[in-house]
Amino acid sequence: MALPLLWLGSAALGAVWLADEGQRRKKVARNRVLKDMPTKGAKGQARLTPSEWFHSQSVKRVQPGMLVCCHVFGVIEHTGIWLGDGMLAELHGSGLVRPVSVKRFLAGRSGSKVFVACDHQRMPLVSEQALARAGESLFQYRDYDLFDNNCHRYVWHCISGKPQRVSSFSRLNQLLEDFFGQGIYWDQLPLEPFGEE
Repeated sequence: MALPLLWLGSAALGAVWLADEGQRRKKVARNRVLKDMPTKGAKGQARLTPSEWFHSQSVKRVQPGMLVCCHVFGVIEHTGIWLGDGMLAELHGSGLVRPVSVKRFLAGRSGSKVFVACDHQRMPLVSEQALARAGESLFQYRDYDLFDNNCHRYVWHCISGKPQRVSSFSRLNQLLEDFFGQGIYWDQLPLEPFGEE
């Protein structure tokens, strides 16, 4: 008898969370257009986070050097650098920095969407240094560690040139906000031009 009540309670809490998150995302979208946002977001919090549950607007333009991410089993995010022509650089769990297609980037992960770090006008935040460093690092090995030397640290190194520990996606967002001097919005990458749906 108690188990069905727990299920109902969990479902009700989930529904409340979804409704609250939906309202929050609408408010962010409205304020984004008006650029009516505080200069800094909550510490380590992107203005608009990647979501498999809620629709987000698409990035306006695809450019080499932009930062991309996808979900891994709905718990963590995986990041990389867009190289162009439907390819991106990622640090694989084996430690190999490799160029992969969008399809390969999403393979074996729970997410079906790729997100791009953008400004409030849905323009990608691009770093020429990141593109150059990502290109130079292809087919090299790094001593991979989930917390100390992960994909977020690789992306941050490509952007900043600094071998700094970045243990979480939240920390990466904080560093990106400081580097670009503005809020970070993760907008959806349209996959159709790259043969994905």
